[in-house]
Amino acid sequence: QVQLVESGGGLVQAGGSLRLSCVVSGSASSINSINGFGWYRQSPGKQRELVATVYSGDTTNYADSVKGRFTISRDNAKNTVYLQMTSLKPGDTAVYYCNAVFWSLSKRFDYWGQGTQVTVSS
Repeated sequence: QVQLVESGGGLVQAGGSLRLSCVVSGSASSINSINGFGWYRQSPGKQRELVATVYSGDTTNYADSVKGRFTISRDNAKNTVYLQMTSLKPGDTAVYYCNAVFWSLSKRFDYWGQGTQVTVSS
């Protein structure tokens, strides 16, 4: 089992920055089995959407809406995944969730954190 705990959310004015952190814990074998991490977000009345992912080899992918403003990174020594968010907009307001993915026998398994609220005021 893997546990994910997010932090770093809060209230910020438009144009500001925040850095979200996701601490990954669990057995060494479970953590080593993870193929990639991601950040997702969900705002009221909307479906959860992908924000950014990072996979083995530090391959990253971003939603078009955040490209050039958000950066996902991982620190393996600290078992932590980050989401650096800059030039924040009111439309970025949402609960942000950390995600870990691993594949076994062609089946995908997902772990989720509890979420952290990000509110951007205009």
